Amino acid sequence: MSDAPVFARVVVGVDETEESLAAVQQAARLVDRGGELALVTAVHVGKAAGAGFGATRAASQLEADAAAGLERAHALAPAARTVLVRGEPLAALTAAIEQEEATLVVVGSHGRRRGAGLVLGSVATSLLRDVPCAVLVARPPSEPDRFPSRLVAGVDGSPEGDAAAALARRLAERHGAKLRLVVACGGKNVDAAAVRASHPEADETPEAPVNALLAAADGADLLVVGSRGLHGVEALGSVSERVAHRAACSVLVVPR
Repeated sequence: MSDAPVFARVVVGVDETEESLAAVQQAARLVDRGGELALVTAVHVGKAAGAGFGATRAASQLEADAAAGLERAHALAPAARTVLVRGEPLAALTAAIEQEEATLVVVGSHGRRRGAGLVLGSVATSLLRDVPCAVLVARPPSEPDRFPSRLVAGVDGSPEGDAAAALARRLAERHGAKLRLVVACGGKNVDAAAVRASHPEADETPEAPVNALLAAADGADLLVVGSRGLHGVEALGSVSERVAHRAACSVLVVPR
């Protein structure tokens, strides 16, 4: 990926769910002025194979449903480009991320907790582990038209934490939002002294990072955390992945 700002080229995974529409709304709020926003829907016609003699009709219905979902999404973000492709959703979305040179990918949360994601291989779980750009796992906020209005960012003295704090500050200034920085002193590799020097306003807590961030995000509409750049199996159990699946609000995972 290039060194473009996080919100310069945004790709949104779209399906027929309400969670997907929340992802589109939030992406449209976050994309930079003059930035690029692409709505991507995948039609997995392989699902129709089980319909036997009705496979052709079933495939046509899948395409019609996908097109209708994409049209609903486009109504929420008229300036966005729409992309309808055939194939398995994760593969199609990953290909779009590469083709668009995306700086941010946005997907809706479908209510699966991390344990289910690990077993089922959910799209969000795979993206959090494998793509090199920022990832937003979107959940419907209480006031969509004001998103983001209440932000929380985790800091730990690392460059990744500093990147998350800087991006959260930019969002807070841009949207007139409230921002709270949190440092969880109960975590490994936390440099509390560095945090005090760089972010003296950060709230310190003795808790472990996941619990501290989840508690701090209660009542917020966006939690911003840094990613240490681990991929695949090395990313299993990372703080960023765990809070992305467990938080009640949207979670933005920012690469270094």
